[in-house]
Amino acid sequence: MTAILFQFLSFVLMSTLLACSTVTSKTPDLRDIAPTQPAAENTEAKGMQTAVLAGGCFWGVEAVFAHVKGVTDSRSGYAGGDARTAKYDLVSDGNTGHAEAVQVTFDPTKVTYTQLLTIFFSVVHDPTELNRQGPDTGTQYRSAIFYVNDEQKKLAEDFIRSIDAAKRYPKPVVTQVVPLVKFYDAEAYHQDYLKNHPNDPYIVYHDLPKLEELKNRFPELWKD
Repeated sequence: MTAILFQFLSFVLMSTLLACSTVTSKTPDLRDIAPTQPAAENTEAKGMQTAVLAGGCFWGVEAVFAHVKGVTDSRSGYAGGDARTAKYDLVSDGNTGHAEAVQVTFDPTKVTYTQLLTIFFSVVHDPTELNRQGPDTGTQYRSAIFYVNDEQKKLAEDFIRSIDAAKRYPKPVVTQVVPLVKFYDAEAYHQDYLKNHPNDPYIVYHDLPKLEELKNRFPELWKD
């Protein structure tokens, strides 16, 4: 009898999560306020480039960028701390300086850094939440852009000013814009977590809706 009850409750929980996953994202559409002529962005740059972004639990962030055309690799990891503490069990304490981050490798002739930022600010997370995203709290879940050069720094700062000036969010953007010192890959079991665990309740409730949002808002950039 206990087993039957457990199965029933599990079915009810999963049904509820699936229903919740269809709820429209609360984040605004920012495409119309993205800087129309990003300062000095070189869209004809040769070779692959990288962006390192932190917006809460890296499972969903990694999955969103993995589905963007022009992105060749999206990896979960840690940024902001040092090598000694770049381990999940330590980062989870919130005292290492690290943020759960994602390194995005992209072809700038197919997707621009500004387009990646637009997705970051309007699909990946709520950039007005300080040291948290949804149910996850702590500095390891902070919103941050780890820039790799001065161009990325300026583009990120200009975009944040544009968001705040347009007042699309009820609160100011709290995203940190800081230089990348080093990105450390997360443990193997964190890589492609959504792809490998699509029925995980956390994934169903918090991350699958982000993929739907990406597909609906940016069909021209969506890839299966």
